Amino acid sequence: MTDPLDRVRAEARAAMTQAYAPYSGFKVGAALLCEDLSVVAGCNVESASYPCGVCAERAALAAAVARGQREFRAVVIVTDAIEPTPPCGMCRQALAEFSPGMSVVSRATSGREAHWILSDLLPSPFTPSSLPSQH
Repeated sequence: MTDPLDRVRAEARAAMTQAYAPYSGFKVGAALLCEDLSVVAGCNVESASYPCGVCAERAALAAAVARGQREFRAVVIVTDAIEPTPPCGMCRQALAEFSPGMSVVSRATSGREAHWILSDLLPSPFTPSSLPSQH
């Protein structure tokens, strides 16, 4: 029986090959497994004006939201690092807006893989309920 995340891993790996990372050289691909089992991928896009760049996880999230997706089961991140890398803090926060209990899988091209639950990586996120208008 195949792992249901194999397709998500493949999409993340394919997205990584499209990353635009001329400054850091650190290519990242991410793919979200949506609640309806569709998969949406993204890659990091750097900019000479460094703060204007976008991480792969947030690129995938933006593409998914543009397609009407709002609930996610998992995110798979693929990098060419030796060790699996978790999402940065900004990406953790953005993903937690939608699915704080999602699985986070990070795979290095070395074959090493790590698994987390997003709420363990970001235990106290700022959420819509944190806003005064939501009380």
